[in-house]
Amino acid sequence: MAYHDTHVAQRSSASVTSSSKVLRNTYALLAMTLLFSAVTAGAAVAMGVERMNIFVFFVGAYGLMFLVHKTANSAAGLLATFAFTGFMGFTLGPILNAYLALPNGAALIMNALAMTGLTFIGLSAVALVTKKDFSFLGNFLMAGAIVLILAMVAGLIFQIPTLMLMVSAGFVLFASAAILYQTSEIVHRAGETNYILATITLYVSIYNLFVSLLSLLGIMSND
Repeated sequence: MAYHDTHVAQRSSASVTSSSKVLRNTYALLAMTLLFSAVTAGAAVAMGVERMNIFVFFVGAYGLMFLVHKTANSAAGLLATFAFTGFMGFTLGPILNAYLALPNGAALIMNALAMTGLTFIGLSAVALVTKKDFSFLGNFLMAGAIVLILAMVAGLIFQIPTLMLMVSAGFVLFASAAILYQTSEIVHRAGETNYILATITLYVSIYNLFVSLLSLLGIMSND
């Protein structure tokens, strides 16, 4: 009995240590990819790059994301991660240029950036401090992704301002739930032990959160 208890305790301790390592590696890589994205976004702004064709964007984004998943268990996964996040940062350039052309564009960008950072820190703290298992959000995220994609396509086709507003608000909620879910997955080792895949999930959530908040702030300021 004593041996069994000791064995269970050792396994529990090893699990906690492994989770902590994945978490540290994830946050370190996330910080580097966000910085790299900021550099590529700045380069796109400086070059005055025009908005990318939506089909080219989807092919590039999903193609590189597929590459990340295929190479996640090798050193090539790191290169694929930076290629993906660099590409995503570059696509932000035209969006930022459009906002910078507005009278209060710079303020809107800084406000969206600050709100994104505070939201990420706050949600991460909730998952880490409370140690609550947010795995129940998995089904919500799957259903939410389908609904948001369909609504986004409909918004692009019919150009309905109210629908686009709802899509932006929906992406804010979706990205927030994804941050809670992914952080919880790492803490509880329920399904994520690869820090590269964890980084990509959190990065995409932060990207969507920033773009959606920027869109909402622009709408609310009549821009």
